[in-house]
Amino acid sequence: MENPRFRQEQAETLAALGMEVIDAPITDVVERLNGLPFCFTLQCCYGHFLYGSQQDPNNLNKLRRHDPGMIRYRIAYIALCIEKSSAGAALYKSLEKIQEIDPEYVQFGSADWFWERNPSSFVLQVEPERFKYQDDALLGWQEALHIEKIRSLFFDELRALCDVFEPTSTGATRL
Repeated sequence: MENPRFRQEQAETLAALGMEVIDAPITDVVERLNGLPFCFTLQCCYGHFLYGSQQDPNNLNKLRRHDPGMIRYRIAYIALCIEKSSAGAALYKSLEKIQEIDPEYVQFGSADWFWERNPSSFVLQVEPERFKYQDDALLGWQEALHIEKIRSLFFDELRALCDVFEPTSTGATRL
């Protein structure tokens, strides 16, 4: 939808963004998306696995290769505000296609509470479909391993998407 305050909201959000709070494995994705003139990030998370003695909510380690019992997964996601423009529409369509990685584990949509603060905001997340309205999920080890793989593909797809949309040296966007 048209948002006459898009540029102002973009400038304010980017000025307040502290890259030190972004999970290290995805700082490049956030920086690259925020470099696009027709979108900006609102929130994001790499996704974290907590289990047994590993209860650090910011854990970035790979899952162990043996079953530690039930695992609490804190979702991987990125929330973006997208400008109503031809480039914004193309980005939207590309983001929507990322669900094809695994439709049972990747969702794209709009959260009401984001939209109320930032019109034209969308969320792309890695979460089992049955938990898509929750911030975390309790999973078995095999499913957690699957999510870890999907999460990696998810952020790789976002990086590839940035390659397509990043401005060229002349300032034009590659589309």
